[in-house]
Amino acid sequence: MPKQDEKFTFEATVVEALPNAMFKVRLPNEQETEVLAYVSGKMRMHYIRILPGDKVTVEISPYDLSKARITYRH
Repeated sequence: MPKQDEKFTFEATVVEALPNAMFKVRLPNEQETEVLAYVSGKMRMHYIRILPGDKVTVEISPYDLSKARITYRH
């Protein structure tokens, strides 16, 4: 059974901004998979703006590979 902190971390590109602080991000793999991502609590607390085209770091849980959390904007 995986531990709580075993998440996949990727550098992704924001493709589209959606309502409710959700974003479509493109992962850097051969298929260029797009997943739905939300902003982490610390980024919301410090009013970090994310726009389409930004490079971000996302975490993906091994349980649900279609959703991600944005943890850092480059």
